[in-house]
Amino acid sequence: MPDSNRLGEFLRANRARVDPKEAGLHGGGDRRVPGLRREEIAVLAGVSADYYARLEQGRERNPSAQLLDAIGRALRLDPDARGHLFRLAGLHPRLGPDNTRDSVHPALLRLLDAFPTSAAYVLSPAFQVLATNSVAAALLSPFTGPTNMVRVLFEHPQARTVFPDWPALTENVVHALRLNADLFPEDPQIRALVTDMRRDSPEFGALWADQTVQSLTRMFKVIHHPEAGRVELTYQTFDVRDAPGQQLLVGTPEPGSRSAEALAALAAPDREVAGQPPGGGQPPKS
Repeated sequence: MPDSNRLGEFLRANRARVDPKEAGLHGGGDRRVPGLRREEIAVLAGVSADYYARLEQGRERNPSAQLLDAIGRALRLDPDARGHLFRLAGLHPRLGPDNTRDSVHPALLRLLDAFPTSAAYVLSPAFQVLATNSVAAALLSPFTGPTNMVRVLFEHPQARTVFPDWPALTENVVHALRLNADLFPEDPQIRALVTDMRRDSPEFGALWADQTVQSLTRMFKVIHHPEAGRVELTYQTFDVRDAPGQQLLVGTPEPGSRSAEALAALAAPDREVAGQPPGGGQPPKS
């Protein structure tokens, strides 16, 4: 991930997303490219056009927090993207590698089993599946082999079948991975993953080049499991505070729904699935 002018690339990509009318700019003639012009962002942010141009071109490397805040508002950035902007400018603490992010605390492993009717699992910052409960293990059973969810989504032959909303899901995951890459810039697993995926997957490369950052929050997900059929879950994501970068994901069906029944049957104790990740434990690294 080259660091030559990441701030400028982010500014240009987000400038192209702003609708001039939504920004209060009416008229302005024909536009050869989408979004706002540099001069228009400068006016909205209250800075000189020359300064903003130098910032976007990488010739200005030390913007103030106040100036970045104004530019963030002009670009209509959400909180995740605004935090990303500040970190790109070196105005936010950056977390380095931490081996504890690959180890799940025993108390968290016990917590996974406190969701007997939900699919619960723990992800590393590089989206490695570190631990699952029995429900999640059964739900992920079609994906034998790799335990990295980014690789599963882009490389596993069944991914697009199991996840019918594959385009939206991959978009969310890549945007969240970019956020993690910024939060943990020295993480070797993230760096290796991004390098491999940009080389091997055009779809991943296109999403990565989009420069969008957004954390995983609430998400509705449909899964077509080869045994259970269609399963609909609402996922919530929780940050693991004592292991920065780890996330706990919990997918819950509507009570009494067909999805709840399918999930219960899928995770029944007498059901065995060849190659499934061990519930409540730590699957092997891919």
